[in-house]
Amino acid sequence: MIEFIVIVESGADFRTATKLAERVLLEKVNWLEPELIQHIFQWTGLEEETEYSCWRDILKIIDDAKEKLKYKPSRFLGHDSNGVPFKADGAASIKVLNLIRFLQRTRHIKAVLLIRDLDNQPERREGIEQARSQHIELQPKLEIIVGTANPKREAWVLNGFIPSNQQEEQLLEAIRTKLSFDPCIDSHRLRSTSQEEPERIRNPKVVIEQLTGNEMERECLCWEDTSLEILRERGVHTGLQNYICEVEQYLTLIIE
Repeated sequence: MIEFIVIVESGADFRTATKLAERVLLEKVNWLEPELIQHIFQWTGLEEETEYSCWRDILKIIDDAKEKLKYKPSRFLGHDSNGVPFKADGAASIKVLNLIRFLQRTRHIKAVLLIRDLDNQPERREGIEQARSQHIELQPKLEIIVGTANPKREAWVLNGFIPSNQQEEQLLEAIRTKLSFDPCIDSHRLRSTSQEEPERIRNPKVVIEQLTGNEMERECLCWEDTSLEILRERGVHTGLQNYICEVEQYLTLIIE
């Protein structure tokens, strides 16, 4: 069974990123049907029998691999092959990729999704890109898909929010009036992390809670039901469009 490793910050990130990837694969691979997916590949974490791994657990997972699998990581130099120091998340990413290279000896790993909130730190993407550049030509082949949400996963969710009734239309209009912009089209502009007024309304987590009534089932519809065309169009500045393009470019080649 082909494995696609998933590195995320939370279970919500995992559900969003993998569901979107499956939708893209179903759109691009003509013969693929939803019921076939489980027989073709599986989403996994670095550790066997897990669905995903979290960034915060990487060092512990590596330590466990040293003990249980006799993994011996190469000495970490702190910079890429050109001598440029790794930017934020570059070090963690290179450690993940090195471990995956070791795991490929016994597992059929073909790709990895590196999913991260930028949290107003664009250098995170740059660091992950540095790590990818160090592994892109290595063998066995490993497709490395990068998904960076600007500023957070909730911005991707808002990109997919379409009012389903009059009440939701009124809620959206009220928020749009307070912000003076559409939080679903320009969700990248919601950069606050505060739960306090007056910045609270600029926190994407707060806007999602207000629009969906804090119901996960309603939230899921934003990435499960909204057309990929709309998500691509609205996701230019949130990183969603780039993520969808990377899935199209790299994952479909493995499945076709």
